[in-house]
Amino acid sequence: MTLLAIENLCAGYGPIKVLHDVSLHVDEGEIVTLIGANGAGKSTALRAVSRLIPIISGVLMFKNENISTIPSHAVTCRGITHVPEGRGVFGNLSVLENLRLSSYANRSGPVSKLLSTVFDTFPVLAERKRQLASTLSGGEQQMLAIGRALIADGDLFIFDEPSMGLSPIFVKNVFSIIADIHKKGKTVLLVEQNATMALKISNRAYVLENGRIVAQGPSATIAENADLKRAYLG
Repeated sequence: MTLLAIENLCAGYGPIKVLHDVSLHVDEGEIVTLIGANGAGKSTALRAVSRLIPIISGVLMFKNENISTIPSHAVTCRGITHVPEGRGVFGNLSVLENLRLSSYANRSGPVSKLLSTVFDTFPVLAERKRQLASTLSGGEQQMLAIGRALIADGDLFIFDEPSMGLSPIFVKNVFSIIADIHKKGKTVLLVEQNATMALKISNRAYVLENGRIVAQGPSATIAENADLKRAYLG
């Protein structure tokens, strides 16, 4: 079953069009990765799905419902959970307050149980739950951003550059956590500069170049394409 379908999407910022007739789909239970160079439009595509930026034209379908014109908070309540580039934590709120803010979109059970899951996954957040989010390290803020997503507990998890600025050890942890979220039955759409790691954990991949899809297919096939290797995998 197709969970998310993007059809002929054009979007951008003000007069600047970044995406040009982008079409892709994410089936239930998949990890799909979107790779490409800096400035290709990857984050713009995710922001359009979450309705954080205006859509110029095209259609967004989620669970067979057209979500192209609904506001971002309604998208979240429909079951799309977005972990943004740059973490996006509320620095003037405590760790616990940041986590509780995500509970308004939760439809899957007691928040206390989900908080326990987050603190089991990230023990350091339990230790620092009364601290302001601004006092956390970059890695800890990424833990918090992922923790908020776990609290919202949507059907589709969108990750935008989750390993950016992190140490190599924590990068491995982040990909392990994403794989674990998938094993628990969640669907994932992933944008990630570390294309090699993203292709290892994903089922399918799309390659975005200058706002257009230029290649797509099983992740293993994309990873072995000689031209794509030279361009994106080093």
